[in-house]
Amino acid sequence: MSTLYMSHPAALDHAIPEGHPERPDRIRAIERALEDERFAGLVRGLAPKAEPEVATLVHPAAYVEAIVAASPASGYVQIDSDTLMSPGTLEAALRAVGGAVHAVDAVMAGECANAFVAMRPPGHHAERATAMGFCLFNHAAIAARHAQRAHGAERVAIVDWDVHHGNGSQDIFWDDASVMYASTHQMPLFPGTGAASERGTRDTIVNVPLRPNDDGAVFREAFEAGILPRLEAFRPDILIISAGFDAHRLDPLANLRLDDADFAWATRKLMDLADRHAGGRIVSVLEGGYSLEGLARSAAAHVDALLGR
Repeated sequence: MSTLYMSHPAALDHAIPEGHPERPDRIRAIERALEDERFAGLVRGLAPKAEPEVATLVHPAAYVEAIVAASPASGYVQIDSDTLMSPGTLEAALRAVGGAVHAVDAVMAGECANAFVAMRPPGHHAERATAMGFCLFNHAAIAARHAQRAHGAERVAIVDWDVHHGNGSQDIFWDDASVMYASTHQMPLFPGTGAASERGTRDTIVNVPLRPNDDGAVFREAFEAGILPRLEAFRPDILIISAGFDAHRLDPLANLRLDDADFAWATRKLMDLADRHAGGRIVSVLEGGYSLEGLARSAAAHVDALLGR
């Protein structure tokens, strides 16, 4: 079965000031990498624009309404110290939500084996009612809840290998026995959450922090020992990947030393687990990654693995 790749030109219209790391060139770098002929077998689709109400699967309606109302006609609106909106941001964010939801629909319907949604802004720092860390809506969390509400998935796992801890996903599912959130990330680092002692009220939060300068061997050992056994015991019906590639050794915002092959290895490990428990169902959504070279190489390795190579 095929791999679905979803993006949309609207991702480029989320404008940011010069020098901001979460820039449109991130999507251009991924698109160029996936132009290689070895990706000719990808099923490519345009991320549909979700109605704002879809975001209320995990965010309060008042919060969603406030984000919609904040959308500027010109210039920039500062949401917090590093999160802002331009005239094109709202559509980009809603298409990121729509792409994640559509990918879940396609995977759950058996139209494709798995999917990768490359949109921006990212999402995993968005808490229930707080935008932060470049993020407005939590696409991975919305995808997880949509899999439950629309398709009857009983257990959903979100696996997050972004170098920054996904405090938003943890916040949203802290009290939820039906969603496991499992994360590797650098500590200490923004946003300051993600200690191993943070387990949630139902023991479905799994944090495996890494130290600055840890390399791929340490990451793989932590993933094998700390993440995979918990997922195996949880037996998810679908896996959502918060696919940030800023743990790459070239990334300027952190200090881990992973390489492209490490992300491909982790992808294959999750595919094996999904084959055992979830009918192979995986939906991956783009999070961070701020070295354009590191991002392009890592995303290509990730998609290569999703294609079964």
